[in-house]
Formats: sequence, C-alpha cells, structure tokens
Amino acid sequence: MTVTTHSEAETIDAGRTLAAELRPDDVVLLTGDLGAGKTAFVKGLAEGLGVDPLEVSSPTFTLIQEYRGGRLTLHHIDLYRLTPREVDDLGLEELVISGAVVAVEWPDRWTRVPADAVRVELRTVGENERAIAIERQGADEVAPAKAGHYD
Repeated sequence: MTVTTHSEAETIDAGRTLAAELRPDDVVLLTGDLGAGKTAFVKGLAEGLGVDPLEVSSPTFTLIQEYRGGRLTLHHIDLYRLTPREVDDLGLEELVISGAVVAVEWPDRWTRVPADAVRVELRTVGENERAIAIERQGADEVAPAKAGHYD
C-alpha cells in the first residue's frame, strides 16, 4: 500500500495511523534518502503510541533514542553512520524482544533483520510531497494511513 503525503504534518499522520496497528516486538524498517521524512514518520509513530512527538529527534549521533510513557515503549535507531559489523555489536536483537516497538532508520546496515518487519519506504516526490509505501513482511499489509492520497 502506498500513501502520498503533501506536508510534514501528513507524513506524521501516516506514522500515527501505522502505530495503531503495531504490537509489542514489532520492528519498523524506514528507508529513504536523507530528508525524505523518516524522523517525521517516527514522530507520528511516537504520537500514535502515546508518546509526546516533540520529544522525538533524529538519533544520528546517539544511535538509539528510547521513548517511554505510551502504550508501548518506542526505540528509535539510526544506523546511518555504522558499518554492518558495528550494527551487529549493538545487540539490536535484544531490543526486538523487549516488548517495545523498534523503528530503524537505514536498516540496510543490519544483517539480522526480522522476517516479519514492517517496511516503510519514504520517497521524495516534490518539495513537500512524499510517496510512502508500507508493507508488513510475511503478513497482510497494514491498514492504510488516513492522511494524504492513496494508490
């Protein structure tokens, strides 16, 4: 399923809608170029899980941000600056079985991605327009986001 958003607010709404479908130990893999809206989408995930989206920032330098206080804890991970070997040393497999939701930016660096992960690809179409493809691996597609235009 693909949704087209026309603003950062709509990208956040798409993440919020997906969050309603997420369960403990779900992994959300976020791909897209720099500036495609991955962190904005995670703000929506956080809000949909009951966490203040204003607390969400890109974990580019901290690598892992943890957000508590919602119906599920959210671990937001950015692997952009790491090699696959460094990623293996992070112990992400432990986070995946912690009962939280794990959102991973730049997952191509992770060699042990769970087979049932939710894949979210954000593609820049225009200055504010994004095409967001959402697919749950090994299961039915997740429910469509309410914001934007659907294909």
